[in-house]
Amino acid sequence: MTPIALTIAGSDSGGGAGIQADLKAFSALGVYGASAITAITAQNTQGVTAVQDINLDILGAQITAVLDDLAVNAIKIGMLSSPEIIGVVAKKLNEFKHPIVLDPVMVAKSGDTLLQDSAIDALKSKLLPMATVLTPNLPEAAKLLNATEAATKDETLAQGHALLAMGAQAVFMKGGHASGAICTDYLVTQDGITEFSAPRVDTKNTHGTGCTLSSAIAAELAKGQNLSNAVRNAHQYLQRAILRADELQIGSGHGPVHHFHNVWTS
Repeated sequence: MTPIALTIAGSDSGGGAGIQADLKAFSALGVYGASAITAITAQNTQGVTAVQDINLDILGAQITAVLDDLAVNAIKIGMLSSPEIIGVVAKKLNEFKHPIVLDPVMVAKSGDTLLQDSAIDALKSKLLPMATVLTPNLPEAAKLLNATEAATKDETLAQGHALLAMGAQAVFMKGGHASGAICTDYLVTQDGITEFSAPRVDTKNTHGTGCTLSSAIAAELAKGQNLSNAVRNAHQYLQRAILRADELQIGSGHGPVHHFHNVWTS
């Protein structure tokens, strides 16, 4: 069977993040990608200039259409801007029995807000308990917990355990917003903690890194990998995509990572 992954997320007109990044990552990793668009953003490498949420009925119809016909092996959830959108997604996925990767997208690389404050409680109560793995960066983890952003390893792990206690099966705490020459992420599960480290890359072209990582994890899960191997493979894929990002000349702000670094060079 062809492995299939579904992304439920916003559209990035600049192509570096959102469903565009998700579908690129799926394809680069040998997985067929389907999508359900939650919002349309007018966006480029410099920022977000407009956001329009998708009609709730159309959003639900997209998810139903995909799941009724395609044998989806894993789902990645990204930008969900309102409580109403979160409610539709949660209802449509209530019977889904395969892995769900939840990326709590809150702020774009440019600093623009993508998740309404009123939607945070809905995300925590309706979707977080459905997540096979939650993939927050440090600011997102702090916001979900209404806490100060973690500044040390101990604080990061404590917040990971706190999010785990809220219902997710696993939490992948991303260290991209931390400091230091080495970037370390932590996979926190009931069975323990696994560290994933790599040298921090000096580049401004990191637009869509969170979307790409979570969709890469979903792709690996769709191929049948267990969670630990899925995260390891996705982490390695993203690191190579960041290392090769400067080969691309896209826009004048935060450019995208190179999703197809193994296929073509600029």
